[in-house]
Amino acid sequence: MKKLPYGISNYEELVKDGYYYVDKTMYIEQLENLAEKRIMFLRPRKFGKTLFTSTLENYYDTKKKDEFEILYGDTYIGKKPTKLKNSYYILKFNFSGIDTTNEETTIKGFKSKVQSSIKFFVEKYGLDFFVNNQEEAENILDDLIKAFKIQKAEEKIYVIIDEYDHFANELLGFNTNQFKSLVSKNGKVRKWYEILKEGTESVIDRIFITGVAPITLDSLTSGFNIGLDITQDREFNEMMGFTEEELKDLMLKQKIDKEEQEKIIPIIRENYDGYRFSIKGKEKMYNSNMCLYFLNSYTRFKEVPTQLIDMNIASDYSKLGKLLDLCQGEEREKVIEKTVSGEGIVSEITQKFNPAIEFTEKDLVSMLYYLGYLTISGEEVGYPILNIPNKVMKEIYSDYFYKY
Repeated sequence: MKKLPYGISNYEELVKDGYYYVDKTMYIEQLENLAEKRIMFLRPRKFGKTLFTSTLENYYDTKKKDEFEILYGDTYIGKKPTKLKNSYYILKFNFSGIDTTNEETTIKGFKSKVQSSIKFFVEKYGLDFFVNNQEEAENILDDLIKAFKIQKAEEKIYVIIDEYDHFANELLGFNTNQFKSLVSKNGKVRKWYEILKEGTESVIDRIFITGVAPITLDSLTSGFNIGLDITQDREFNEMMGFTEEELKDLMLKQKIDKEEQEKIIPIIRENYDGYRFSIKGKEKMYNSNMCLYFLNSYTRFKEVPTQLIDMNIASDYSKLGKLLDLCQGEEREKVIEKTVSGEGIVSEITQKFNPAIEFTEKDLVSMLYYLGYLTISGEEVGYPILNIPNKVMKEIYSDYFYKY
């Protein structure tokens, strides 16, 4: 019996250490078949974003050619590999965990993340390149691109950016002025993305960016054309999280038979299901982390966990309050009242936020959708109807909203 991958976000570790993998590799093929090579995909916290980026990384990495059968032999993509498998140099960034106390610590943290990722890239592929710690983050990236172009003229880079918005969300919640400074025309983050864009004209062939909310997109895209945002596309509605069929198969692999499933699936469905990210999405999705938390406890103790909320995903309430503060006046109160009462909110979903201008009721509703507090439950005259997706989310956030 394979182990439950609760808390595992490294694909190679998951496969080699005998964890069960809910196969999402068919989406590698779908992504590759898109005409656009620069992709943005957003999902709430703990929906498997980091694991998926790791899956992409291992699939396309030219260094992993000899391990392809080991890593992907039992998957959809292993049986139907695409023409681009193991054909890229992978340059991966993860911008979580940056100290956003002030602008100085944020810039320092951003630069440190860039430095460490590029150092790993250089060492992994044996490039003749020195990472100058005295240089700014954008200059380090620029120098790397130029060096790669000379040394590996026939090769291409696949850039993967995980948690692209993590530090920006922190700043927006606590210090809007510093956020604006970093993504303004002369801001350090904006300049870095401008260099990334320039790289797509030479050695950077593909980019996959993931995060939670399009909070920096409007500011950054004037410096970097992000390409295609597939967050709400129906064909990618099920790319992260679990469908009920996937959940049932996972449970069978854990020796939980169908009779036993009939007893516990209603509990899991009530607490962790209900997410739909496309108005035309085929299925509602389960939060994968919440399901694994439940099953990890259930398989160990043979009973439903007393605590159904995984506190690892519980929100930072003060941060939530600050994000609510972006929308002022009666509109905010109306959204909170409707959300808590369970009344559906009919609203267009904003695709790019610009904090430099007024943050409207539509923006607030959209933010709640991106963060996972609300999800698409239906449609009215072409617009999505948004509700709290499940009992756990209602318990976590309704209590806070009432107090707020």
